[in-house]
Amino acid sequence: MNLTILGTGNAAVTKIYNTCFVLQEGKDCFLVDGGGGNTILSRLEEAGVSLNDIRTIFVTHKHMDHLFGILWVMRMICQKMTKGAITHDVTLYAHDELITLLRDLTKTLLPGKHARFLDEKLHLIEVKDGEKKEILGRETTFFDIHSTKAKQFGFTMQLGNGEKLTCCGDEPYNEADEAYVKDSTWLLHEAFCLYSQADKYQPYEKHHSTVKDACELAERLHVKNLLLYHTEDDTITQRKELYGREGSAVYQGNLFIPDDMETFEL
Repeated sequence: MNLTILGTGNAAVTKIYNTCFVLQEGKDCFLVDGGGGNTILSRLEEAGVSLNDIRTIFVTHKHMDHLFGILWVMRMICQKMTKGAITHDVTLYAHDELITLLRDLTKTLLPGKHARFLDEKLHLIEVKDGEKKEILGRETTFFDIHSTKAKQFGFTMQLGNGEKLTCCGDEPYNEADEAYVKDSTWLLHEAFCLYSQADKYQPYEKHHSTVKDACELAERLHVKNLLLYHTEDDTITQRKELYGREGSAVYQGNLFIPDDMETFEL
């Protein structure tokens, strides 16, 4: 299974794309969030991911930098369905509030000939806290991250041989989710900025973490591989070096600070 990070930035970035990624097993793809616009289409193309290959989508929450790209993906999938270029069903998972919002937006913004595929070929499915689904042939459990802002879900996917990948969304880890996050083989976690630059970026006021915070968490919860995203982009040319230096001082596992479009083999 390959993980391609389509975007690594927070909501306000201009030099990189907003945080979203795709998991790929053979020709089947699982898209998680879509960034803030139709750049998602070129990012998928650059990653070699055809819209025809996307079988499953998950949207973590309703913020613009995660949601708007999904609307473009839904539009293009429905357009392909209209032309018969996509004949298989596509499933989109999200929590109840987000499913309602996506359904309303799709019916409002998409032409009737495209919107008619809702519930016929494009299925919007609500998932509840702790609910399990099979995605890419692997047991995947969705969980409420207990956001203090917009309601948000993450997920953990069993990779086999006792290994798992966990996505915490774009807010700091909550102790209520320890069972999902602890002992993760791969943990995808936000890091808004360096701890040394917290005064400049004010991550805590925005309910986000620093690199040091996320790495201390990963060390405490015995995470083998930590991947940091949802960052600022002022330090983009030095981000790997700066984040790596701060993080490795408190975390003994494998620390990854990906660039947009970087791929990892899980």
